[in-house]
Amino acid sequence: MINYEYPLTERIRTFLRIEDLFGRARHFLDRGDPHDHHVVLVTLFEILEVCSRAELKSELLQELERDRQAMAAYRENEQADQTKLAQVLARIEQAQSDLLLAGKIGHHLRSNEWLMSIRQRANLPGGVCEFDLPSYHRWLHYPPERRSADMQSWIGPLLPIQEAAEVALGLLRDTGRAEPQIAVRGAYQKMMTGKVAQMVRISLPDSEPTVPETSANRYALNIRFLLATDEPRPRTCETDVAFQLTLCGV
Repeated sequence: MINYEYPLTERIRTFLRIEDLFGRARHFLDRGDPHDHHVVLVTLFEILEVCSRAELKSELLQELERDRQAMAAYRENEQADQTKLAQVLARIEQAQSDLLLAGKIGHHLRSNEWLMSIRQRANLPGGVCEFDLPSYHRWLHYPPERRSADMQSWIGPLLPIQEAAEVALGLLRDTGRAEPQIAVRGAYQKMMTGKVAQMVRISLPDSEPTVPETSANRYALNIRFLLATDEPRPRTCETDVAFQLTLCGV
């Protein structure tokens, strides 16, 4: 199955972007080629941009506290797995503690003039060529272990943001239950009544030759399935599409 997640709030949208960017950074950090490490550095600048909002830290703390209270309510539920519940609560509380101790997010990067000079040039097409940034060209020729250590030191102070976002998203995903649906002639509509959702997940088999185009808010959900072709102009699917829909909300 291929999962397509669509956030219904700006907060969850930011959390998903953080998760995606850190996932990309981890993937390329484990490789030793200079081109891979350049991708890590450019991704680090993207993370810094996403985390530059002053209210992000407080939003993460608010989300974690809401999750903690929701999970703590299950302590009185005899049917709940108390061992697993204790582990979940411990992870939430650890994420809260680490985030509180993290200080001003990204300050260590913004105060590094060398990194900021690379960031400025990286916004220009071909702006990090060796004749533009000879010191960066030299850094890319350091041994992979040296480059990895540098990048770990730059990414490390940002990890509390990653962990908090992943904890919040993990709990959010666990709240949903997938239900089979049919998009008649490629179109599906649903009024978001009852339980308030923060994110929807659309799951399709790998063999399904369509992709969902989603428009949603807290009140209504509209999905249009487009044919996954190489044509320059996407075409709406004219046949019924079977998919699974999950409404996620703690």
